[in-house]
Amino acid sequence: MGGTQQSFWGHLDDLRAVVIKIGLVVVLFGVVAFFFKDELFRIILAPKNDNFVTYLLLDRLLGLMSVSSDGGFNVPLINTGLARQFVIHMKMAFAAGVVCASPYIIYQIFRYVSPALYADERKYAYKVVGSGYLMFMIGMAVSYFLIFPLTFRFLGTYQVDSEVSNLISLESYVETLVVMSVSLGIVFEMPVVAWLFAKMGFIGDDFMRKYRKHAVVVILIVAAVITPTSDIFTLLAVSLPMCLLYEGSIMIVRRTVAGNKHLASTPA
Repeated sequence: MGGTQQSFWGHLDDLRAVVIKIGLVVVLFGVVAFFFKDELFRIILAPKNDNFVTYLLLDRLLGLMSVSSDGGFNVPLINTGLARQFVIHMKMAFAAGVVCASPYIIYQIFRYVSPALYADERKYAYKVVGSGYLMFMIGMAVSYFLIFPLTFRFLGTYQVDSEVSNLISLESYVETLVVMSVSLGIVFEMPVVAWLFAKMGFIGDDFMRKYRKHAVVVILIVAAVITPTSDIFTLLAVSLPMCLLYEGSIMIVRRTVAGNKHLASTPA
């Protein structure tokens, strides 16, 4: 292992220093986000407006297919508590601080852990951490630009009768956005986990193909658990990317297993 040997208290001091550094950077970014309230909530509330990029692209796509769109929509948000808006502002500023500081957080944690790894372990750790962080960010982006807007537009404008208006609270909107974004970020770790398990020899592509039907059932169950709403539209919207990720993971595992066999057959 690399680095010099340290006592337990030495490692504890290093860990405390890492936690303090991370906390200060998160607080710094959170304070900046708090004071840029208009810019912060312009981003957060953008998917509720009919001029959001996803809706514009969808309308353009429907136009190319000679299908008339249902036009614009307006779903107002309401506040249901005296201090609720301020509390939500604080929470979202903190969340923005964590997201903005996430590269630094990953760097500090990896910098603390890497001296305890062998050279080959450190090489794989770079790949897992880097690809895992990238896939998490992609998952959050997919949720923000695709899954959440489509879900919000469908549910926010759905009416059983024209006399029944939709009054959606700001708290419900923000909670749904955060839960779906974090959930999709975690779900998008599937190819990374599959690659790691294949590299360690735990699974193969034949195993994943054999249990594909079982995986679909598990995906539907997981999608039902992580979706904050109970409608079938959101369930399918979340399940589809998960199924595509599973199929992509099969291809990744196939290539990884083939690479493992090639290395095993290569003379030392």
